[in-house]
Amino acid sequence: MEEYLCSSEAIDWEHPAIIELAKKIALEHETPEAIAKACFEWVRDEIHHSYDYQMNPVTWRASDVLRHKTGYCYAKSHLLAALLRANGIPAGLCYQRLSIDDKGEPYSLHGFNAVYLPGVGWYRVDARGNREGVDAQFTPPQEQLAFKAQFSEEADFQSILPEPLPVVLEALQTQTTWDGLLHHLPDISLVEAEKIGL
Repeated sequence: MEEYLCSSEAIDWEHPAIIELAKKIALEHETPEAIAKACFEWVRDEIHHSYDYQMNPVTWRASDVLRHKTGYCYAKSHLLAALLRANGIPAGLCYQRLSIDDKGEPYSLHGFNAVYLPGVGWYRVDARGNREGVDAQFTPPQEQLAFKAQFSEEADFQSILPEPLPVVLEALQTQTTWDGLLHHLPDISLVEAEKIGL
């Protein structure tokens, strides 16, 4: 579990602002599950999804997501992982490959989280932010994610990673505006995904 508690460049939970928020959230709750739910709901509801709100800059480091209060799904998952890890709760990153317009091609990766809960085990949650047609909730052991795979080229990868995929970080780090990233969303083919064991 240690690798799911580490601080890193993207999931920089040792940043003072993240520690402060993590402690503040934890003070109001008693169990790891209650703390995890509160962290999830905070990121889901308080951090604006960059596309939904057409907000800049493009963020990728957890502390920057918190500072700018915006991020794409990937960046929001980095912040949620950081808040959970700062509270000693193991957290990982998960991905789906989804149609961008729900009609087939083109496809892109979608990022969310898994949290390890006592008595439940790994539980996947999606803090991208709810809107019309999206209703992600924290209701263990029942999973309620933002999206479901529908097409043959889509995928719901079951791997729980301790760090973001390189292709995701590269996309976030090379684009500076929300609409720039919209045209360069990270993707990985199903063949590539199989090769890296996703």
